[in-house]
Amino acid sequence: MDKIFFKTLKNGKNLYKPQKATLGSAGFDLVAAILDKQSLKPNESLLIPCGFSLELPKNFEAQVRPRSGIALKNQVTVLNSPGTIDSDYRGEIGVILINHGKKNFDVERGMRIAQIIFQKLPEIEITESETLSKTIRDKGGFGSTGLD
Repeated sequence: MDKIFFKTLKNGKNLYKPQKATLGSAGFDLVAAILDKQSLKPNESLLIPCGFSLELPKNFEAQVRPRSGIALKNQVTVLNSPGTIDSDYRGEIGVILINHGKKNFDVERGMRIAQIIFQKLPEIEITESETLSKTIRDKGGFGSTGLD
């Protein structure tokens, strides 16, 4: 099993470490490591710190994704979803939330605001070529396979 190390930062003291809500959960919940409640106004985005940093193994990435309940009930989601965290990043993990709703959304300390997924990446070398293999789709782009 690969290990991922995390370091609690000052504003993350006394908060839950990233954890899964159930045994079958794919993502680990991220909580807001803010000192005071912050109100996210409609059409506004905020960077919410999570109070820890990570050390991912080489050839791993982490993705920050929205929580479906917050999105459905409040129209609040992760702006750059999925947010990518590279294995060599050592800064604080943060979540950019955006409010697509019509009402303010209050973020409070310890609130579960997003989830993080860890994924192993294949080692890939990109090589230039004069030709590429033909496919049925070929150069068909956006909408080329139909809208149904």
